[in-house]
Amino acid sequence: MGKGLIPADLDTWKLRRRAITPAFHKLYLEAMVKVFSDCSEKMILKSEKLIREKETSSGEDTIELDLEAEFSSLALDIIGLSVFNYDFGSVTKESPVIKAVYGTLFEAEHRSTFYFPYWNFPPARWIVPRQRKFQSDLKIINDCLDGLIQNAKETRQETDVEKLQERDYTNLKDASLLRFLVDMRGVDIDDRQLRDDLMTMLIAGHETTAAVLTWAVFLLSQNPEKIRKAQAEIDAVLGQGPPTYESMKKLEYIRLIVVEVLRLFPQPPLLIRRTLKPETLPGGHKGEKEGHKVPKGTDIFISVYNLHRSPYFWDNPHDFEPERFLRTKESNGIEGWAGFDPSRSPGALYPNEIIADFAFLPFGGGPRKCIGDQFALMESTVALAMLFQKFDVELRGTPESVELVSGATIHAKNGMWCKLKRRSK
Repeated sequence: MGKGLIPADLDTWKLRRRAITPAFHKLYLEAMVKVFSDCSEKMILKSEKLIREKETSSGEDTIELDLEAEFSSLALDIIGLSVFNYDFGSVTKESPVIKAVYGTLFEAEHRSTFYFPYWNFPPARWIVPRQRKFQSDLKIINDCLDGLIQNAKETRQETDVEKLQERDYTNLKDASLLRFLVDMRGVDIDDRQLRDDLMTMLIAGHETTAAVLTWAVFLLSQNPEKIRKAQAEIDAVLGQGPPTYESMKKLEYIRLIVVEVLRLFPQPPLLIRRTLKPETLPGGHKGEKEGHKVPKGTDIFISVYNLHRSPYFWDNPHDFEPERFLRTKESNGIEGWAGFDPSRSPGALYPNEIIADFAFLPFGGGPRKCIGDQFALMESTVALAMLFQKFDVELRGTPESVELVSGATIHAKNGMWCKLKRRSK
């Protein structure tokens, strides 16, 4: 990711954060709902075709699919179109670029969990087979991104940020983030930095959303009454049509499902911070009154997974209860916590860290909060609504047979195999 937003040094981060934040503005997000629904429609049509083929060949109307893999392809297609204006088409085909992207993502996962950074030893890139493959994959992606950046710069229409945010994104041929960043007046940026920014968004925005959708299916399949409640809302709001930005506002229960999934399976499950100067951290509830002295340069791991399942902050913390986000919860004497209050963030489509006084941190908080939080939440809402609009879904095996693997995200060790059947209405 080079000097993309996640690993960038402080000075680079300040410059790039200031430049990229305006790109995720309201009109862009509204336009992206169409991208989300178009890409999801391809996944739906593919599944319907498989069901028809199964009916023709064997008379059965149920298929088995690894939905984790399907969601991964869907998320890749969405990132390609919305960030680069590039159609990966990974739901329906495979190409060298797609293979290279997955190879790079697997390597990113490997590096996030391995014991020591052997890849920094220069000969490793030639000696170790997986590192040789990684270098090859990286070149394919970089060549692709360089071409997209070059094309965007050749067709640049430089203008002020305010004008960019007022564009008619519904009729814009290229509504990508890359187009916004290239056209922004007063931001001179070299190709390498742009490539790092795009690569960071590809890695950060791909597997995370796929994981949210995967665990949503896992949790809903164990709660048929919640599936029925979700489908009743989908039918009432959407009928047989695709979601729009306005209709998505009415899919309250689907939005609550998404955030409850993020509570139980946060992506990523850990946040990492480094102290820039000596600090004294609070001792915490029932902890050390004098706090904890932390030297400069210390890496601090925040377990979002444990925070989201803490009995101090959540009633029945291990239960799947989307409705919990509608209720106020008093602090009950927990030191330093103001309780949970939905009224703290009026107008917010989704519950956030402010509502929960930082007991809910799926996207982090403060200046380093994930820049694409609303994008990811809306993408997940649209995909989930369209899946359950058309299909009934259940796990192929038992919930206990699904093994968790935790790295940069939480995913299923052997995929999320499910049975899909057309809804009977």
